[in-house]
Amino acid sequence: MFEFTSKEKLFSMVLMAVGIIALVIGFTSAPSSVEDIAHHADGHAYVGDMQFTEGLGGGDGHAEHMLHQMQNRPWAALFHNAFFFLAIGLGALFFLAIQYVANVGWSVVLNRIMEAMGLWLVFPAIVIILVMIAGGMHMHHLWHWMEPGIMDKGSDNYDAIIAGKQAYLNFGFFVFRSLVYVAGWVWAIKLIRKNSLLEDNAADLSIYKKQIRIGAIFTVFFAVTSSMAAWDWIMSIDTHWFSTLFGWYTFAGIFVSALASMALITVYLKSKGYLEEVNENHLHDLGKFTFAFSIFWTYLWFSQYMLIWYSNIPEEVTYYMQRFDEYKAATITAIVLNFLVPFLLILPRESKRNMGLVAMAAIIVLVGHWIDSFVMIMPGTVGPHFGLGWAEVGGFFFFLGFAIYVIFTNLSKAPLIQKNHPVLQESKYFHQ
Repeated sequence: MFEFTSKEKLFSMVLMAVGIIALVIGFTSAPSSVEDIAHHADGHAYVGDMQFTEGLGGGDGHAEHMLHQMQNRPWAALFHNAFFFLAIGLGALFFLAIQYVANVGWSVVLNRIMEAMGLWLVFPAIVIILVMIAGGMHMHHLWHWMEPGIMDKGSDNYDAIIAGKQAYLNFGFFVFRSLVYVAGWVWAIKLIRKNSLLEDNAADLSIYKKQIRIGAIFTVFFAVTSSMAAWDWIMSIDTHWFSTLFGWYTFAGIFVSALASMALITVYLKSKGYLEEVNENHLHDLGKFTFAFSIFWTYLWFSQYMLIWYSNIPEEVTYYMQRFDEYKAATITAIVLNFLVPFLLILPRESKRNMGLVAMAAIIVLVGHWIDSFVMIMPGTVGPHFGLGWAEVGGFFFFLGFAIYVIFTNLSKAPLIQKNHPVLQESKYFHQ
């Protein structure tokens, strides 16, 4: 049995506490009016070539837009970190389901890690739902299509393109869909975990066969809902823009983040003397999957970008123009960390069998996909008013500490190795 030590618990709680404090500072320091913007800018605030000074009313559209973007920043940071850490749990759940559907043998000794990671996803999902509800109450402006009057022809805010999407993009249906996604994901991991624990004392294969059926149902459900969640939660931020590859692209980021996290947890447990059954061959396959899906992510990134660049349609290229104009450093850094570094670091067979190199590659990939999620969310919510401040760092520390606490608590509640899995011996003696 894994023991979640008091030192590890304290470390996770300190991260959460630091994160909460930083988030509070980030939220309280956001401007509340146009005058407040000018005050924070030493009496001068700019939107393009226009200058706004203290004492100017908030009626100007440019000034109000700037205010909304700056007010969005702590909310966007909270949402960004919630989505990134949700991806870690959701990707692990998908990988676990695939193991059952495909009757995989090599990964059985890692199943409890995937279960613990999957159980984590409910917490960031709740935060995402709360951020949505706050948007519907106009506490922030992350989703432009939620703005009052934007779908009403008689309104000054009317947008004909957004109004054409009203049947799908309306607050009630938006929240309902999200609740369905989350409920399905939580149902799957709770049932898989319950059956996994029962299987430790099972006398036959009946429970294992149930797991296969649950995995098959969830895999189909995930295929639909992961793409729909990507469209709803992230792509609808840039409401005028869409991409037919966006669901796949988001899935690739979700999956490789989960694989990298799984590799990191495995290396950590091995370094503490646990998981004696895990050998260099298991580590090799984790590194191989991480490398493969880093390449897959790169392929989708390039495919989406190349097709939009080549067609050069104004409604489409604005998405990348903003990311290469205002977010150029972050965009290029994400590509380097998510493709070039893993390619050079864990391409050789020997590298994928080295715990230190696998852990280093996993950390780099996770940082790269945190930046990639940042670039997906921030341009449409905060525009040029982005940075690495209290809210961004606070959100990361809070969810990191929270994830460590939940995942390692779940690891400590059951044996790290399933006792009666039908292909356990194959996993224990796995070699290549």
